[in-house]
Amino acid sequence: MTAWTDQFVGDRMAVDREFTERVAASEFSSQEWGTIMTAVEFDIENPDAPAEARVVGDTSKIDQVLPAIEEMRGEAAFGGVPDDSGRDRGTGGSGLFGSIKSSLGFGGDEETEHRLEAAEALVEEYARQFQEHLEAQGKWEQACSIAAATAGEEHGDIEVDPDRDDAADDR
Repeated sequence: MTAWTDQFVGDRMAVDREFTERVAASEFSSQEWGTIMTAVEFDIENPDAPAEARVVGDTSKIDQVLPAIEEMRGEAAFGGVPDDSGRDRGTGGSGLFGSIKSSLGFGGDEETEHRLEAAEALVEEYARQFQEHLEAQGKWEQACSIAAATAGEEHGDIEVDPDRDDAADDR
């Protein structure tokens, strides 16, 4: 079965449009934010109790896309190419110097940790806005119901019938 969010693609697109201004005010360009979002999956905690449930983003894979973001920033810094907001978001916020400093290993870990924390905070904000949108549209209970029904399938939990003889299928 597909993820519960697949049932709410139009709602995600609406939240994406609404969230554009927030991304523009963040330290990430829209291209960087898009890259971050490829590493995030959304889930609903406690979907069986909609009043207590909440949308959460699994941010455990963001660190895997940070090198791509660093590369984007390095290209922008070396080329002096501003992002879609018109700002130059080069590595370390200091253009060519920041890129050279980062490539020499100065400040890299702190900057990476900062970006990871900033990305996680922005994902959390997005998740809250997504939930608020679903609630406002009267779709929250439906989302919780779908998430509860698909939870085991999404995590690969398959019930096995101990009385079934799979060897008979191979004959």
